[in-house]
Amino acid sequence: MLSQNFLADPAAVARMVEAVRPGPDDLLIEVGAGRGQLTRPLAARCGRLVAYEVDPTVNAELAGVCAALPGVTHRPVDFLTTSPPAEPFAVVGNIPWSLTAAVVRWCLAAEGLRAATLLTQWEYARKRTGGYGRWTRLTVATWPEFEWTLAGRVPRTAFRPVPRVDAGILRLDRRPEPLLPPAALPAYRRMVELGFGGVGGSLAASLRTAHARSRVDAALRAVRLGPATPVGEVWPEQWLVLFRLLHARRG
Repeated sequence: MLSQNFLADPAAVARMVEAVRPGPDDLLIEVGAGRGQLTRPLAARCGRLVAYEVDPTVNAELAGVCAALPGVTHRPVDFLTTSPPAEPFAVVGNIPWSLTAAVVRWCLAAEGLRAATLLTQWEYARKRTGGYGRWTRLTVATWPEFEWTLAGRVPRTAFRPVPRVDAGILRLDRRPEPLLPPAALPAYRRMVELGFGGVGGSLAASLRTAHARSRVDAALRAVRLGPATPVGEVWPEQWLVLFRLLHARRG
C-alpha cells in the first residue's frame, strides 16, 4: 500500500477538475489515478487520458473503470520511469505527497508539457507560489518559463484515509513565450543559483561575488530592494529586472 490519500468528496473532485480546465482535444496524463475518482470526470471532458497507478491494491478496480471509458488507457506502471509523450499534453494528479518533488521535477523537464495540476500538501503549494511572502529557488529559477499558481485549498476531510494536513491545488503553466530569450535562460538560472548561494546572508552579498559592487547596488535600487534583503523575499519579477540590468551590455 502506497502512502496515498484518495479523494472521497464529490465537491473536491469537481473543484479539481475545474482547476485542470481540460479541453475536448487535450491529452491528459493522470498520475496516481487511484480508484478513478478523477479519471471518470476528466475523461468526460478531454480527448484522451492515460491513467498511471502503481499501487497493486487498487489497480484491478482502476482497470475496470478505464475499460468502460472511451479514450482512456490504464497503465499500471511507475509514472516517474516513463518518457513524456511526443505531443503536447497536460499532467493532473492526486499524487502521493512523498513523491511531490519528483513529480514536479518530471513535469518541469518534459518539453511537451503545457500544464500540470497537482494536489499537494498545502504547505508545499503555498511555499512554491510565494504564499508566505517568500519565494523558493525552484520557483524563481523556472519563472521565465513557468507560471506557478495556487488554485485552491482542499480540506483534509475530503480524503480517505484522512491525512494530517489540508491539500493545495498547485498549477504549473508553461508560458507561450519565455519571459527571457531562450539563449539567456542558462545565465539567468546561474544567477539564481548564485543568489541563493547564501554568501553573506543577503542577495546583494551573493551577487557581488560575480558583479561589481556599484553595479549590484544600482540594480537593487532600481527594483527597490535594500542591500540586506534576504534572498527569499525577492519576487520573481524583481529577479527578471535584476538579470536584465546586471547582464545588459555596457555601452
